[in-house]
Amino acid sequence: MAHAHSSEDAEQTASHALLSFLWSQSQNTLTRLYQKPSSCLSIFRLLGPLERQLVMNLLWLDSAIPASTMSAWVTREGRKAYEASLASLAKLHILPVSSVKLSLNSTFKTSLRHAITGGGTSGSFGVPAERDGKHPPPSVAELDAYALERWETILHYMVSSGSGRYPARPSQGVLLLLQRSGLMTSVHGSTLQITSSGFQFLLYPPHTQLWELLLQYLHMADERQMDLVEVLSFLFMLSTMELGREYSVDHLSNTQKAMLEDLRDYGIVWQRKPSSSRFSPTRLATTLTSSAPPLPTTSGAGANAASQGFIVLETNYRIYAYTDNPLQIAILNLFITLKSRFPNLVVGAITRESVKKALANGITADQIISYLTTHAHPQMRKNKPLLPVTVQDQIRLWELEKNRVKSQEGYLYTAFSSQADYEYVLDYAKKLDIVLWENAARRCFFGSLEGHANIRGFIERRTAGNI
Repeated sequence: MAHAHSSEDAEQTASHALLSFLWSQSQNTLTRLYQKPSSCLSIFRLLGPLERQLVMNLLWLDSAIPASTMSAWVTREGRKAYEASLASLAKLHILPVSSVKLSLNSTFKTSLRHAITGGGTSGSFGVPAERDGKHPPPSVAELDAYALERWETILHYMVSSGSGRYPARPSQGVLLLLQRSGLMTSVHGSTLQITSSGFQFLLYPPHTQLWELLLQYLHMADERQMDLVEVLSFLFMLSTMELGREYSVDHLSNTQKAMLEDLRDYGIVWQRKPSSSRFSPTRLATTLTSSAPPLPTTSGAGANAASQGFIVLETNYRIYAYTDNPLQIAILNLFITLKSRFPNLVVGAITRESVKKALANGITADQIISYLTTHAHPQMRKNKPLLPVTVQDQIRLWELEKNRVKSQEGYLYTAFSSQADYEYVLDYAKKLDIVLWENAARRCFFGSLEGHANIRGFIERRTAGNI
């Protein structure tokens, strides 16, 4: 059952941000969530390969099996991965902790069986709307264009903030979410400015970006008096729907109907008008719990290149980006110096200044390298290694150069009348953990800014003879 390399699978499982969020929920919340077959299927998809295998081994058993029977199938090398998988399933309350018997949570087991066999009448996978003679459903291409336009509006607003350009502004709900996520911050009371975390966010893959915003949305559910289980259930329902189909609004709860407005703003669902009795999930929705790409390729001449990669990087630090997409060009501009632009090509270079600007914005060398790797042109993929080693090393060296010197404000304490005085004050400062540097030979030390008032008061009391 468990192989020597399965520990990697266990680590990958923990990497999905939603699982960490679910681990923090109460058993009561999760049991309510597991009443929906679509929720159980979606969570099953997020589990690691070994965890999915454990669930499938126990799913069709009507009674518990001895824990020793299951562990007998595990190789010595796979023991660590097996135990990590059991712990993860226990935190999700899918497989209660027991050293004697193993049995799936009965609610989860029943719902997942229904999801796989098609039983039950819960409508948890959405209720398809009847065909409308007047308005045909949107095509997949139209849904893709809508999702892309909405999503790129959000990213373009972020990347352009503070640059003097004013792109289309997302809805107020989206702006609040960006603020609460720490991706943007309010400057001078009104203008929103991208933060260090926001710059890093722009370089993440779309799937990671989407879940980072949705997790913040989940954290705000209680504050907005929304039922967390209803919110999660709807997201899971959307992830199991069919792209290109229309679904009925009538079978949704009040919380889920209220969510439609927010999800339209993110490009996750499409509606002909806000009061429409039907909606269509976009590719952003149907890929929420799958490994398929959540966004279609960009429109225009470079569409195919964009899906496979569009960046060519040379050993002389020169970059050729085959794209006409303003968002991709704006993101590249975060860490390269643009030299010239053509209808479907941008030419630039990675320079010390451009990398230092990116580092100052909170972007790391590894994120720059990862972005270049992910979006490398198909021609680049013939290279081994993919990116020139000299360029990778230099980007990392520039980062080390930035981190070499760290400045801190504080006060230098000198001119002590005796060694005893120096040691007495230094000992007091060390107890407060505010000494940044000391030199016993010269009888001086440097204290932090925050600790100055304490040290000054201590010296004054000692001088006055009160200590």
